[in-house]
Amino acid sequence: MISIMIADDHSMIREGLKSLLELDGDIYVSDEAGDGEECILKLREKIPDVLLLDINMPKMNGLEVLKRIKELRMDVRVLVLTVHNEVEYLLRAVEIGVDGYLLKDSDSDDLKKAIFAISRGESFIQPDLIPLMEKKMELKSDEERRLDTLTDREIEVLKLLSFGMFNKEIAEKLNISERTVKNHVSNIFKKIDVTDRTQAAVFSIRNKLINIQ
Repeated sequence: MISIMIADDHSMIREGLKSLLELDGDIYVSDEAGDGEECILKLREKIPDVLLLDINMPKMNGLEVLKRIKELRMDVRVLVLTVHNEVEYLLRAVEIGVDGYLLKDSDSDDLKKAIFAISRGESFIQPDLIPLMEKKMELKSDEERRLDTLTDREIEVLKLLSFGMFNKEIAEKLNISERTVKNHVSNIFKKIDVTDRTQAAVFSIRNKLINIQ
């Protein structure tokens, strides 16, 4: 039998999953957690075969829990079960080292298939999310190549213009001429393939050069 721990802040979801998974007798729920911190504490006491992990949880969200599991080298297979179909969440989970990723609106057969797969040491990503993930990864790879073409000075200029600074302000900030700033901006636009400052700012945010709260 496969032992499962369910980490989700909604008790009704935990109860529903427990009833569903234990129906056939080949899976049993060994533990539950209602928040991220409780999840880590219980994993320190006992490791199940598979952890069903929600992303939206108090105290520590699912991605933070996943990262902590990897840092502590806990020997547990992790299946993220979430409402989030945005590919950014999936990519982040994959980067951290998730074993499976499934949406909560999936049917019970897919859920069990995912659990059995990752318990065997395989990975499982919801099939309809894979093309979106691949497309996003291709875009990310292309943007990383463009980012690598920028010099350190051009990155400085890009950050400042992304915060809405004019060429004159950038020149004063970096102690260079306004003409030099203009040349840098022109080169930046060509290298990252944008046509205006708004697009440049979006590029900066997307590539984590700046953080807009």
